[in-house]
Amino acid sequence: MLDRFKAFWQGVALAPFINLFIKLGISPDVITLVGTLGVSAAALVFFPQGLLWQGVLVVTCFVFSDLIDGAMARKVGRTDTFGAFLDSTLDRIADAALFGGMALYFAWQAEDRLYLALSLVCLAMGSVTSYARSKGEQLGFNAKTGLAERPDRLVGLLVPTFFGDLFDAPWLYEIALWLIAALSTITVVQRILLVRRQALAAARTTQAPAADQQP
Repeated sequence: MLDRFKAFWQGVALAPFINLFIKLGISPDVITLVGTLGVSAAALVFFPQGLLWQGVLVVTCFVFSDLIDGAMARKVGRTDTFGAFLDSTLDRIADAALFGGMALYFAWQAEDRLYLALSLVCLAMGSVTSYARSKGEQLGFNAKTGLAERPDRLVGLLVPTFFGDLFDAPWLYEIALWLIAALSTITVVQRILLVRRQALAAARTTQAPAADQQP
């Protein structure tokens, strides 16, 4: 859903930073690592203390690294696939930190077991969503579908959390967690069904020639 905005952010808003980092000789992998460490530290330090809107501000600053590193790699003509592997792997760490930070907030500050559990559901289903696509593509299938991809989950968590804490309206991020949990689960099911259709179609295609060759 949010992929359509990538061109604007990478080509306009973040272009000065992209060009500066390239000029300084900074590797895209360094940007990826720093971004992940920043997001994780902010989420695990601020959220558990109840400093939600402050944490969101810091997290947002580092989240943009996810757009910068890829654009840098393309601009310098990088051809190896390690950057994509590193980015995908560290994204899982950042996502876990975000929802883990929310889980600790509900455990230590709000003392709400329901939303503690719901935060953990979001954490788990977000990881499975990414794994389903990765494994499907590894097997040669298209698994890019679903209502809640990573950018949607991030915006869906950070925006309501910022305004919900700033204006003392916790129902905003509570509703957001319900939606993220539901949409992430639906996305997992969508990807499973999409890969299943492709796998069954491939199996039928393979079996048909074998049947034709029988006497």
